[in-house]
Formats: sequence, structure tokens, C-alpha cells
Amino acid sequence: MPHLKALNSDEVSQDVQNIFAEIEQGFGAVPNLFKTYAHYPPLLRANWEKMKATMETGQLSGKLKQTIALLVSQDNSTEYCIAAHSQILLDMGLSETELQDIRKGKLEKVGFSDKEIQLVELMRQVNRDPNHIPNTEFEAVKQAGVSDAELVEAYGVMETFVSFNKFLDSLEVEIEM
Repeated sequence: MPHLKALNSDEVSQDVQNIFAEIEQGFGAVPNLFKTYAHYPPLLRANWEKMKATMETGQLSGKLKQTIALLVSQDNSTEYCIAAHSQILLDMGLSETELQDIRKGKLEKVGFSDKEIQLVELMRQVNRDPNHIPNTEFEAVKQAGVSDAELVEAYGVMETFVSFNKFLDSLEVEIEM
């Protein structure tokens, strides 16, 4: 049972309604994640802006970013984000088999390059144990051709969803799908 209510448009200020309108334009609906952040509008705005910055811009493909979001959320056992990012990947044209390959870590079967695989694996490792990443892991990512900007972009995706995972899980936000 959720610890906070997911607020609807008729329960929020005009400023929050405007943010909801932007979110709805981007997603087709306002996810309960953002409806719950609406209890504190400055954080709702900040998280929406960060979501756009990490997921809608940059050099990394949408498929790669969604894969990082999915696997980090899977590693954190966050059912809300697992469901959401699985559906987004399916909506992007992946088959159910390809989605299962991603979830099993068989990224080469889904057409990811060595560079992309190295980046996904590093983000998973950082999520699991950020204080014990050997220098060899960073060297391998660099040797695979990952630029500094791409590395920071991947970190942005990973840490955005780690934050969302903690928020969603601890508040038991309901999956709307």
C-alpha cells in the first residue's frame, strides 16, 4: 500500500498542472512516480528536468539508456521501473525475446556493441558497489571507445534511476500499468 497518495491534476496547483501537462505530452500520461513527487513541486520540477536531460538528449541511444535504466532497476529489484522500462523497450520495437535477452544480460544478442556492453556493465557495477570499482574497469571502457561525455551521460542515467528506485520502493508507489 502506498505511503503517499499519487496526486491527480485536480488536487494540485496550476504550476504543478503545467508540469503534469509537459509530462503527459512526453509520456502520454503522468506516471505515478511524478504524481507522487507532486507533493513537493520543486522536486517534481527538478526530477522532470533531470529525466528530460538524461533520457531525451545526449550521444547515447534511447535503447541503451532504457537498457541501463531497466538493468539498474532490475539489480535494485524495483518492480515499478522494471515494468515501465520493459514496456518502453517493447514500444521501441524490441521483441519479447530480445527483452528477455537484455534482462538476462545477453546484450550482444540484441545488437549492442562492445562499447555499449562495457558501459552497461560498468553502470551495473557502480550501482551494486560504487566504492570498489577497479581502475581496470574504467580503462576497459575507455579502450572500448567511450568518451568522457558518454561516460558522464551513462552515469546520469544510472544515478537518476537509482534515486527513482529508492523513492518508488520505500514509498511503495503503485505501478499504473
